[in-house]
Amino acid sequence: MTIRTVTTTPFEGQKPGTSGLRKAVSVFQEQNYLENFIQSILDSLDGCEGQTLVVGGDGRYYNRQAIQIILKMAAANNIGRILVGTNGIFSTPAASAVIRKNNAFGGIILSASHNPGGPKGDFGVKYNVGNGGPAPEKVTNAIFERTKTIDEYKILEAGDINLDRPGSFKLGTMDVEVMDSVNPYVELMQELFDFDKIKSMVSSDNFKMCMDSLHAVTGPYARALFEQFLGAKEGTVQNGIPLEDFGGGHPDPNLVYAHDLVEIMFGDNAPDFGAASDGDGDRNMVLGKNFFVTPSDSLAVLTARATLVPGYKDGIAGGARS
Repeated sequence: MTIRTVTTTPFEGQKPGTSGLRKAVSVFQEQNYLENFIQSILDSLDGCEGQTLVVGGDGRYYNRQAIQIILKMAAANNIGRILVGTNGIFSTPAASAVIRKNNAFGGIILSASHNPGGPKGDFGVKYNVGNGGPAPEKVTNAIFERTKTIDEYKILEAGDINLDRPGSFKLGTMDVEVMDSVNPYVELMQELFDFDKIKSMVSSDNFKMCMDSLHAVTGPYARALFEQFLGAKEGTVQNGIPLEDFGGGHPDPNLVYAHDLVEIMFGDNAPDFGAASDGDGDRNMVLGKNFFVTPSDSLAVLTARATLVPGYKDGIAGGARS
């Protein structure tokens, strides 16, 4: 096992917000740019040696290459275990669920949310803490301060890990588990919601729905949930294959960028229910037949009816919308 220590110099502007660091793909591809930021994350996490981290992203361009770099750097920095999604895929909510389920120290999520993808698009890196949520300001400030003084990073000299199917691997002394990123999320949804009741509606001949994943991360999750577990007809999920450039589209679930779905929902013989999700799967848009539900209204419906859902039968502490 050979660990290289690479001399580097700081880059200006590597200040992460709650949504992480977002820049053009070409910026992240600059020599040492991604490595500097990842090393700054690892240097800022007190007690992370020997711990488990979750790694994955929304499938946009540079996702796979970045994951291989992160895996080798994690191994060089004495991380104990990495859980990475098959094909490098993890929606942000799924990554959060896997962090909590596995008592992971945290997770590195690769996403620029609704920003365009592809070689000329954007890329992003964010760190989520052990509760599955975004890193608080204390953590992001520590990462930023480290980016301003970093002078070296560590990386293991090793071949790439096969991300195409589940499997267990070793990188130096670090364990790597490539895992199905969909099943843990489906299992969580089954704990929270009454699938039998939902299935009785979704599979009915009297109900039609359309889910547009905008060629972003939620396609595999939506197909599993709606078409496999809840009995929706095949084809209910459209644009369901994640693409590195999101099919040339803009994975922002609004009336402008989800125009295919809008045309369906406002067209003849429109389905009863429609929805779209953003690049990393943590925002959505909901529509009915010939009408649009604003995000604040859909949240209001969810909070007003929360106690009807098994997972929230005892009430919720609150709700928030940015």
